[in-house]
Amino acid sequence: MAKKTKASVKKEPPVILVTNDDGVTAPGIRNLVEAVKDLGKIVVVAPDKPQSGMGHAITIGQPLRMHKIHTAENVETWSCTGTPVDCVKLAVDKVLHRKPDLCISGINHGANHSINVIYSGTMSAAVEAAIESIPSVGFSLLDYSLEADFTGARKYARIIVEKMLKTKSDKHTVLNVNIPSVPVEFLKGMKICRQAYAKYVEDFIERQDPHGRHYYWLTGEFVNFDKGKDTDVWALANNYVSVVPVQFDMTNYVLKTKLEKSWK
Repeated sequence: MAKKTKASVKKEPPVILVTNDDGVTAPGIRNLVEAVKDLGKIVVVAPDKPQSGMGHAITIGQPLRMHKIHTAENVETWSCTGTPVDCVKLAVDKVLHRKPDLCISGINHGANHSINVIYSGTMSAAVEAAIESIPSVGFSLLDYSLEADFTGARKYARIIVEKMLKTKSDKHTVLNVNIPSVPVEFLKGMKICRQAYAKYVEDFIERQDPHGRHYYWLTGEFVNFDKGKDTDVWALANNYVSVVPVQFDMTNYVLKTKLEKSWK
């Protein structure tokens, strides 16, 4: 039997799992698929409806359902009744029957900089992938409109996915990428940043329904308490694409060391 040479062995394309939290038919996920569709085998598993602000929620009190839909040529696409994290779990276990080479989440309609990473379904899907030893990245465009211009977001999503595929990322890599909502020619490039200390100063608007019962709408103002020029908030305000490496290990190692010495 003749030996197989390196030239005769066809390299399998990388498998790229695509998900989001805005729903499987959202413009953002369509643009993300369009940006990377020739870089590997693309499989989409995403919620059947918007799931913004779900964080790392999972479905435990009711059954999950999936069905195949057609959204893009030659792209296997599944609509799921669950959360973004559910979508990643089901994709690995029931759709792919293996771990993909990369998981990408988004493109989210709206910012996921600073503290938003905690609440974001987009980023929680990416974090879940990293927990499962799948390198991942979440993409967000600072524009909530369904008519948003995704040109710059598509450009940088492709650049970052290409880099991640070429550099053989650590299996627990998670990147939080935000793109300013400006014309592509005004984007200055990428900045590797830290997460800014910023948060919403919140308020609840109180109203009454026709039956006289009180209900509340969450509102608030986003306030940046961090004046550093190495943060995601600063980068975005100055028309840079922010790239923040994040992690699911929430241990405070500095405090851990202090407590080991002082709590004896």
